[in-house]
Amino acid sequence: SLEFLYLGGNFITEIPPELAKLPSLRYLVLCDNKIQSIPPQLAQLHSLRSLSLHNNLLTYLPREILNLVHLEELSLRGNPLVVRFVRDLTYNPPSLQELAGRTVKTRNVPYAPSDLPESLVRYLSLASNCPNPKCGGVYFDSCVRQIKFVDFCGKYRLPLMHYLCSPECSSPFSSASQSSTSQSESDSEDEASVAAHRMQKVLLG
Repeated sequence: SLEFLYLGGNFITEIPPELAKLPSLRYLVLCDNKIQSIPPQLAQLHSLRSLSLHNNLLTYLPREILNLVHLEELSLRGNPLVVRFVRDLTYNPPSLQELAGRTVKTRNVPYAPSDLPESLVRYLSLASNCPNPKCGGVYFDSCVRQIKFVDFCGKYRLPLMHYLCSPECSSPFSSASQSSTSQSESDSEDEASVAAHRMQKVLLG
């Protein structure tokens, strides 16, 4: 009948799978420990409302955590997975030179090699097209890295790195020009299975 279990502030390195045998557990606090992984058995805690995992050593979460259908609060700050995620999301604004180069390329401003210094001509030749066909933009040094998990041969989900021209640019897999399977490739099964009202609060920092 246990509903609240507080194990924070210890030196716990592993979560015993036996915790899954607490069907009435609503609040589980495991913060400030040395936990490196979450046993998938915790997905059996169907009554769980709040899961505090901040300040641990987690580098990933098991996909089974999506089965916690009543989970409203998930605290993850201070874990390597969050630190890496936030760092990867950082976006250095484009320089004035890049903004000018983007304008020249996207608006097809005509120029000849004799009009510009050789270094600028070489710079303009290094433009990369944004992979999002709905965008049509380009980038040089400043881009947004985005990892998408896509279906491969219907059997595997592969992490692919995409480089977008700005944070406002959406995933290239959202294009209607893709094949009929593009929607399943673009929208992760995990994302699609989680209703918006389910995960009310995910604390990353």
